[in-house]
Amino acid sequence: MQLSRTVLPLALALTLATTLTAGANPAAKDRCQESVPFRSGVAGYASYRIPAVVKAADNTLLAFAEGRRGGSSDTGDIDIVLRHSTDGGCTWGPQHVVTDQGPNTIGNPAPVVDPATGDVVLLSVRNGPVTEAQILRGEASAEDTRRVFLQRSTDDGRTFSAPTEITSSTKLPDWRWYATTPGHAIALRSGRLLVPANHSIAPPAGSTDTGAEAKYYGGHSLYSDDGGRTWQIGYVDDNPNNYVNVNETTAAELPDGRVYFNTREHNGTAPGTRADAYSSDGGKTLDKPFRPQATLVGPVVQASVLSVGSLLLYSGPADPAARAAMTIRVSKDQGVTWQPSLAISGLPAAYSDLVALDRTTLGLLYETGDFGANETITFRRIPLKDLDR
Repeated sequence: MQLSRTVLPLALALTLATTLTAGANPAAKDRCQESVPFRSGVAGYASYRIPAVVKAADNTLLAFAEGRRGGSSDTGDIDIVLRHSTDGGCTWGPQHVVTDQGPNTIGNPAPVVDPATGDVVLLSVRNGPVTEAQILRGEASAEDTRRVFLQRSTDDGRTFSAPTEITSSTKLPDWRWYATTPGHAIALRSGRLLVPANHSIAPPAGSTDTGAEAKYYGGHSLYSDDGGRTWQIGYVDDNPNNYVNVNETTAAELPDGRVYFNTREHNGTAPGTRADAYSSDGGKTLDKPFRPQATLVGPVVQASVLSVGSLLLYSGPADPAARAAMTIRVSKDQGVTWQPSLAISGLPAAYSDLVALDRTTLGLLYETGDFGANETITFRRIPLKDLDR
């Protein structure tokens, strides 16, 4: 989700301190740096994972997560839940269930606001009572394997339509595993909606591999030019050479109109744990395949990117060996290189998502806790001036 359709340099953005979320008191906002919209063990869910956040057309913040009833496992009775904030993330309204598939899993919420209508468009993925490993090995039935769904809100996220399946237009028949984002999707300045996603492919005929090997992970994009009503598959990058194993991916539109993609490099032989790529045609194709991005140091984990004026921001854990030390990194050369900018915490931390709150403030929704990364999903308000160090 872009900060603004008008690209502003950081120095100018920092002078606009009076441009805050409508109706809020600036002094009060300074006192609410951190809040906790999701806490494990609350509202009938043993844990919450996979945060995603967008700002609706009416400035309401929408914080999505997976509500996991049985524990922190990726498999089981998992719903998509949502909380709203009308004061920039200081406080949160009641929790709502957006999608419930009974004992099955529905998750990986990928929300985006359609700039033409203001509607909140939500993609997600469902599977039955099977594990990721079973799906990777091709052992899941057509009913239980990963399937893609679409929902829409015409009232700034207060209510959503029932899920509509769009698997036939978003997933190739020979793909096994499948996931959208995690985190927010993006709306390009052209109006196109773009969702980074990932999948796995089957081993070649005659191979002794099962398909659960990391080299069979790959990435792709989904795009819509009609406000999210219909979707097409864009780029596909799934070379199983075990160098860069593309996995969970995040995206941002750069000031020059290119799209920057940053992915979790899933245990390949490339340097580091991140890889990135660019698209000059709105995400339909990649200029080059994903290549290693070794200036981003951290564990194998999901991350988030956001374009803010002339800067590109990245959120993710900075400990190279563990999911800990959530940190904002900054690129001043549109993702070519990255530098640490702001350490958020030294505590355990995992998945995260970034959102622009206004011209002077950034929002970070991330998994963290005192003794484990999945105790809470916490929201942090970050003044942009804190990144200019």
